[in-house]
Amino acid sequence: MAAEIPPTHPHRDGELRASHADRDGVVEQLRTAAGDGRLTPDELDERLEAALTARTYGELAALIADLPAVRQQASVAPQQARELLRFDRRGGNVSQTGHWVVPARIEADIRGGRMKLDLTEAVVSYPTLAIDADVRGGSVILVVKPGIAVDANDLAIAGGSVKFRGGTDRPGPVTLHVDLSGQIKGGNLVVRLPRRSFWEWLTRQPRPYSRTSA
Repeated sequence: MAAEIPPTHPHRDGELRASHADRDGVVEQLRTAAGDGRLTPDELDERLEAALTARTYGELAALIADLPAVRQQASVAPQQARELLRFDRRGGNVSQTGHWVVPARIEADIRGGRMKLDLTEAVVSYPTLAIDADVRGGSVILVVKPGIAVDANDLAIAGGSVKFRGGTDRPGPVTLHVDLSGQIKGGNLVVRLPRRSFWEWLTRQPRPYSRTSA
């Protein structure tokens, strides 16, 4: 769960030193806002850099002052999940991260862009997620964790590739089946585990879910 920034008082709370967890919480909020279309890629990059180097609560609060409060999607009931979620982009990117509710089916029509679906913290409401993707001049990135099985046998790739990064085949009880179909022309599909945060990398912590099973 994202860290909460206490109410900011100009001469008190705002001057308190922020922790690694506070910075990571704001980073997640910024990425979610960008995925919702509230921030441009340039704005996201600028704010992420500022968040990772922020020293106080006041500096962090300023980065999210113009964004809605963090939505508590982790408690959304399964019956509120959509049956179908559509993406239609021309020259743009699609990103779903954090505690978003996974529908039964996704239809994506992407031209000259990228679709990123991060399933590691998503609220799973159905046993199967069917993704019908038509991507041209772009790519599809699926961020998974052990227990999420991805089948790309029905996905046609023209002038591109399908890559399953190391660790994505780690065995575990399957909680979600992802069935990919459609086509990718002049692009690629990448299935990978989540990456470490800046602070996890800096302190040389192991990558999430990267340890091999005994």
